[in-house]
Amino acid sequence: MPATGDGRAPGATGLPGAHDGARTGRARNHPAATTGPTTASPIPHPRSRASRLGDTPAAPAAPAEAPVEAPVEGGTPPLRLLVIEDDLSDAQLIKAAAADSGTSIELHWARGLDQAAALLTAPASPARRGRGRGAEFDCVLLDLASPADLPHPSDASDGLEGLHELLRRAPHTPVVVLTDAAGAELGAAAVAAGAQDFLIKHETDGPLLARALRYAVERKRADESQRRLVEAELRGQENARLQRHLLPTPLLDGAGLSFTRRYRPGRRRALLGGDFYDAVRTDDGTVHVVIGDVCGHGPDEAALGVALRIAWRTLVFAGLTGETLLTTLQHVLEHERRSDEIFATLCMLVIEPGGSDADLDSLGARERARLYLAGHPAPLLLGRDHRPFTLPADLAGPALGLLPCHDGGAAWPAHEVELQPGWRLLLYTDGLIEGRVGAGSRRLGQDGLADLVADHQTAGLTRGRLVDSAIAEVEELNGGALTDDVAVLLLERNPVQLILG
Repeated sequence: MPATGDGRAPGATGLPGAHDGARTGRARNHPAATTGPTTASPIPHPRSRASRLGDTPAAPAAPAEAPVEAPVEGGTPPLRLLVIEDDLSDAQLIKAAAADSGTSIELHWARGLDQAAALLTAPASPARRGRGRGAEFDCVLLDLASPADLPHPSDASDGLEGLHELLRRAPHTPVVVLTDAAGAELGAAAVAAGAQDFLIKHETDGPLLARALRYAVERKRADESQRRLVEAELRGQENARLQRHLLPTPLLDGAGLSFTRRYRPGRRRALLGGDFYDAVRTDDGTVHVVIGDVCGHGPDEAALGVALRIAWRTLVFAGLTGETLLTTLQHVLEHERRSDEIFATLCMLVIEPGGSDADLDSLGARERARLYLAGHPAPLLLGRDHRPFTLPADLAGPALGLLPCHDGGAAWPAHEVELQPGWRLLLYTDGLIEGRVGAGSRRLGQDGLADLVADHQTAGLTRGRLVDSAIAEVEELNGGALTDDVAVLLLERNPVQLILG
């Protein structure tokens, strides 16, 4: 049922205050429109002796003129209260209590739930925009004896049908219910069913009404905050589970390697960015490691990164390696990307099993690796003398997706690398080196990262502490969190401790 233009439901004219949405609880003055004073007869209180005995009240004098609200202290708007009440005497009681409450209350009336629903669902006026979902009124005062106007009455009547329907129609508005003296247990049941408080009609005065309304508003606000907090915690737990499944678990059993990884999406509240990584050991003992970066920062790029990572692992276990693998991976990229402008950089290492006994020294065997770069920054090799250096990138090929595979420039030759015993390799995406240094435009770069890591190594930091401290300093130099996705891998050959007899 539509609301009338003055904010009251049709048919509500018989209720006090319904004619003007009267605001009560403040002293008001208005110049008289007639010559000489006029006196309005007092509204008979339902608990007065005359009312109880059924005495006929004196004939009312001329009605008082429309009140003008006094300025509200501190600019606080009045509490907008929707009263659902079909009994005139109870309505008079509510109006009198609101006038004596000492609180600025703007009363609106509805005879039943249908009229109330029309007001509750009416669009908020521009002046009150931003009050929140369905919060045209600060609170609803519901007489449980008012007609529920239910379209589908419940079979099991518990006296709370109207409350259930009101909570369904206005779930985010606080509700206080009214009962008679014999309905205290029903009031308690209403609170258990979702109301914020209950009042007994003929025991309610102004201060008690004001306290109940304020309590209802604050309790509903606290309940909403708790609900949002629980939803955020559940969403965080779900996101953590999703991230654990989307990020890979390295398969390095039997490789004798330590694998430390850190991953930070650049997008706020994102599960993943466009960066990806993986590491597996095949049956012949060869270790394959990859780290890559899809250009862009949206969810499409994140999904493409996951697709490339899964495809890479599948191709490795299928026996592909080197340029054959990268060519096939580019075909996957070309079919999965949403635009021809999307490309991905990639760094891949293939570490062969340790050498013969002739290659052993005091810490173990020398190893060989093949390095493939597709437009990606080269890894840092961290030696035993704490002097990292960047592996050569002179044989780097283009990023995947930039050139067609049949183009002669789309080649990714291998660079042979000899790894000394006790080696450590730091692989990373460009988000780690593109942060600024200070307030200027200078970037950290690969040389700056090598110097920074050297300082942290000299301080005795290793593994996770080394990676975390390096990322923290990069962010400090940048003056805040890095805006690009960051993935960092630290792959280490565990030293072999020889026992001398």
